[in-house]
Amino acid sequence: MQSTHCQARVNAVINTFEDVKIERLEAGKLTVSIGRNEIEEELLSAITNAGYTVMAERDEKSSNCTTGCCG
Repeated sequence: MQSTHCQARVNAVINTFEDVKIERLEAGKLTVSIGRNEIEEELLSAITNAGYTVMAERDEKSSNCTTGCCG
């Protein structure tokens, strides 16, 4: 997710989810807030299906995921 193109692809995937808010999007890293924990697996699957590797990291306040570029 280093390139602007990759960031746009991941952004488009996330925007299909109503209860997900992008907190931070930068080269190689994405942080989101998930409004309903029930959609977390669906979100991770959608990002993976778009061609990105997801390493989920959680904090006490929200669910977060980090993606790597193109694989």
